[in-house]
Amino acid sequence: MSKRNIFIVTFALLLSNAMSGLDNTIINTALPAIISDLHGIELMGWIVAVFLLGTAVSTPLWSKLGEHIGNKQAYQLAAMFFVVGSFLQGISPNIVFLIIARTIAGIGNGGVVSLPYIIYAHLYENPRKRMQVLGFVSASYSMATIIGPLVGGYIVDTFSWHWVFFLNVPVGLISAILVQLYYKSNPKYRVDSAVDYAGACLMSVGLIALLAGIEMIGSVNSLIVVAVVVFAAICLGVLFHVEGHVEDPIIPRRLFKDRALVIDFILFMIIWAAFLGFLIYSPMWAQALLGTSALIGGATQIPSSVTDFIGSGSVAPLRRVLTPQRVIALGIFTLVISFLLMVMMGVKAPYWLLLVAAAFEGFGNGACFNELQVKVQQDANPKDVPVATSFSFLIRMLSQTFMASIFGLIMNSALRHGVAQSGGQITMKMMNKLSDASSVGSLPAKLIPQMRVILHNGLHNIMVVSLILMLIAGGLNIWAQQLEKAKYARLAALKAEKSAS
Repeated sequence: MSKRNIFIVTFALLLSNAMSGLDNTIINTALPAIISDLHGIELMGWIVAVFLLGTAVSTPLWSKLGEHIGNKQAYQLAAMFFVVGSFLQGISPNIVFLIIARTIAGIGNGGVVSLPYIIYAHLYENPRKRMQVLGFVSASYSMATIIGPLVGGYIVDTFSWHWVFFLNVPVGLISAILVQLYYKSNPKYRVDSAVDYAGACLMSVGLIALLAGIEMIGSVNSLIVVAVVVFAAICLGVLFHVEGHVEDPIIPRRLFKDRALVIDFILFMIIWAAFLGFLIYSPMWAQALLGTSALIGGATQIPSSVTDFIGSGSVAPLRRVLTPQRVIALGIFTLVISFLLMVMMGVKAPYWLLLVAAAFEGFGNGACFNELQVKVQQDANPKDVPVATSFSFLIRMLSQTFMASIFGLIMNSALRHGVAQSGGQITMKMMNKLSDASSVGSLPAKLIPQMRVILHNGLHNIMVVSLILMLIAGGLNIWAQQLEKAKYARLAALKAEKSAS
């Protein structure tokens, strides 16, 4: 491929990254209006979870599909899934239709966000050049997340929430067309081994059943929940057995024999689970508790988008003076500060404090992501870079999927408890309206303070859980730093021995 074609393909893939970032931030801005319109506050966890689950389950499948039919064809198919899913979300007449459409979009998103990283590894074989490109990837995502809340808030306030999904349709089509015209996939990256259909089915069914079991807690008979979770465990157990006996497994066991790589995966999982709490619920905090518009509520995401870019860009210079795990430690520290601020905030906390917490959250997230993404590809065996990359996406999406469900349970528990204690004065339907500033005027003014206390209890509990997760990540990072120190000491000793000889 010529340099011109490589540039155009890179631009097309950056568009897909921006498209994903746009969707992630716009949905958070539009959620209060969607919930108010479709009466779905109790299914809010599903709206987020099914998209993440679709992304998580499909990520390794897109990677394998790319190995068999070519990354070009796999990417185009993924982009079409995302575009169709976005269009269907835009025309959703009810909450169930929206959840189904969001699942389709999530399946496409799994390929849209993971396949580009595999393609970058092929287009830019020089690691230093690839790191520069990953910097542009972070920049495009950050730019989309900065624009997303503003555009999303404006669209919701001026038109309706339906239009926030239509925005992704032309972007996805342009990206797919450019890849079709200018990308030439290399046949040497294809494999001829048999497709692991059994592993793919077992993984998909097991993960979907596990999510369904978590979502059903508190709403159906406990025996049904236990049965569904046991079924999920059986599927995943059989998957583990099957993956050890196939030629080209969806998730190779050898990935888990590298301790450094396993630590990378676990840190990815914990950090992404925690920061989802801020990503989803900070716009609701502003709109429902502080009474802001969708535009101002969405603006809570802007400081984190700016500092995410700063944090991502600071990794390269920080690596000149710090080890990889210490760079991650700095990111974790700023994330802990962010969630400490959120935990300490009361119902009437000022809006600017939300922005300060967002700034700390963004820097920590950007620094951790850039360092861990490069570290995964460096710690993995060269032949395992594609599967390790896709697996890092899988566990990241899985952690967010299940935490979205758990956060939903935490929120629903607080809402039901508050509604029950109100003595019939407050209903769940009224709580739905509280989440959207445009409909709060129809609520009894004397009950709004009490309703905000109920919602704050749920939000506070979510932030406490996120803080605990970040503290666990910090403890793991301290241990990893000790292992890293010992590793560098061994390398220095070997170097000294070679110099002496």
